[in-house]
Amino acid sequence: MTYFSYIINVKKFLMNTNNKLNKANSYRLSQELLRNKALKKGVNLIAPETIFLSKDTLFGKNVRVDPYVVIGPNVKIGDNSHIKSFSHLEGTKIERNVVVGPYARLREGTLLKENTKIGNFVETKKSLINKNSKVNHLSYVGDTSVGKNSNIGAGTITCNYDGIRKSKTKIEDNVFIGSNSSLVAPVSIGKNSVVGAGSVITKNVKKKSLALTRASQISVTNYKRKKK
Repeated sequence: MTYFSYIINVKKFLMNTNNKLNKANSYRLSQELLRNKALKKGVNLIAPETIFLSKDTLFGKNVRVDPYVVIGPNVKIGDNSHIKSFSHLEGTKIERNVVVGPYARLREGTLLKENTKIGNFVETKKSLINKNSKVNHLSYVGDTSVGKNSNIGAGTITCNYDGIRKSKTKIEDNVFIGSNSSLVAPVSIGKNSVVGAGSVITKNVKKKSLALTRASQISVTNYKRKKK
């Protein structure tokens, strides 16, 4: 490598580095402006330097956002709502008195109505969660509508993709979905129904019904474990 080409490469390196530094500094400053704007509006940002907002983020009154939250484009958060730590939101509308997280991921097309709760390690996508309903733990809810006063148990999955197309799940009002259940779309769960824990539901469930799919338990008395 000649001295001349070496100088050119050094200049290119410095230019690229400066561009990255400039972009990083510009982003940092834009975030400070967005945070200050939210704080002046009355949003309670806990440790604001750890919270990341978008230009179009809209906040209602008395909203609290805990540390380490990322809010992507097209998010609206209603009055008296609480976004807990390590949650990521994008393309989501949240109404009044909603609790989200910690560790929740709300993807595009999520609509949370009043008094709903999305708990830890829950992911939603293109789904409506209606008033007073809860998805508290370790669940995936995609292409789904959930009625009022329903509870989705821990580990529930809406199986919305068969490898070719996406299908929808409909959960009506006052439904209880037991833990570790799989709802294979397209499927509908009628009002006031219960899905037993550990079930794989492939057929529609009528209202006021118990749906249960579970292998019989076998017990072997005086069982001796194999030795190495």
